[in-house]
Amino acid sequence: MNASFRAHSHPRRHTWVTPKQIALSASALVMLTACSGDASNGQGNGQNGMPPSPVTIAEVQTESAIYTAQYPARVRGAREVEVRAQVGGILQQRNFHEGHAVSQGDTLFQIDPEPYQLAVNAAQAELADATAMHQQADREWRRVSGLFESNAASEREYDQARSAIEAAKARLARAESGLADAQRNLRYTRVEAPISGLAGVESVTEGNLISTGTYLTHIVQTDTVHLHFAIPESDAQLYRVHLQQTHAQQSNEQGSFVAVTNSQGQSYAVQGRINYVAPSVDTQTGRVVMRAEVDNTNAELLPGQFVRVELALQAFDDVVLIDPTTVSQGPDGPQVYVVNGTEQAQARPVTLGPKVNGKQVVLEGLSAGDKLIINGHVAVRDGAPVMITNGQ
Repeated sequence: MNASFRAHSHPRRHTWVTPKQIALSASALVMLTACSGDASNGQGNGQNGMPPSPVTIAEVQTESAIYTAQYPARVRGAREVEVRAQVGGILQQRNFHEGHAVSQGDTLFQIDPEPYQLAVNAAQAELADATAMHQQADREWRRVSGLFESNAASEREYDQARSAIEAAKARLARAESGLADAQRNLRYTRVEAPISGLAGVESVTEGNLISTGTYLTHIVQTDTVHLHFAIPESDAQLYRVHLQQTHAQQSNEQGSFVAVTNSQGQSYAVQGRINYVAPSVDTQTGRVVMRAEVDNTNAELLPGQFVRVELALQAFDDVVLIDPTTVSQGPDGPQVYVVNGTEQAQARPVTLGPKVNGKQVVLEGLSAGDKLIINGHVAVRDGAPVMITNGQ
């Protein structure tokens, strides 16, 4: 046991310090003490000995702003009508140029009217016969009713005369209705434009036998067009609140108008007015369908065209607008740096709103007159000294 213990034990080693090492350690201690004394006496440069950071500032101002958003939209004619034949027959003639403007009431097609004219003639003859029978029955009724009042005619004769005049009246009404129907069908052989607009291509050429309901062409109203688009549910809520506020302020419904741009961002000279907002959110898309009406008298927009609409969602009064690059992320959220009276950087937490025309809306945290650091804020810290370089 004693031999094993001696085999695993080691003798204690002693470390000796020379007089030269003691002198060097004392010199280093003196130098550290001197440097510490200089810093504590304010002889250093800036915080922790760092020089002031150069920064550029701008004085904060408040202004009004309107937050808008853009959405894709599709142009449609205010009215788009399919023109169909209301009677059958041989299509004799087309009286319009495809793709050109037509006016309401213009004759677009002519269907062979001869069969319908014959039907009118027959209805007229039937009406004449019914009229004659009615007149005869009326005369008989007057004669018999007079005799019946003087007890010169029996009750049976009286009833027969009354039944005859009622039947004659019914036949006359039926003949008048038949003539009106025949005349209507004759009018339908002339296919008219139901609205004014641009006519499409014909689907059936002259000489074809068509039936009732055959599609012939279509017409799109272009002097007034509709812009169909949809916005997210959250934006729809903002829009409704904004619209209520503008109505309350009697500002001529500013929130109900939209600006129109093409896919390249170029603005049109037209302006649309919201005339429909869906009463519910589409459960499949999470969006609210909207529609704007545009006076397109100058034909700037074409039905089927893709455009973008800009809609006002919020209005701000007396808010601060700053460059978004001046905002950084602090321990408590978004923050900016301002310069206080001792030319030190001060971190200021801010509450942000949306961006308007590339500027960041600041709802809380900045006031008019604050000196906001707009350049050099990346290199500064809260409480660090700064050197304002504006104009230098």
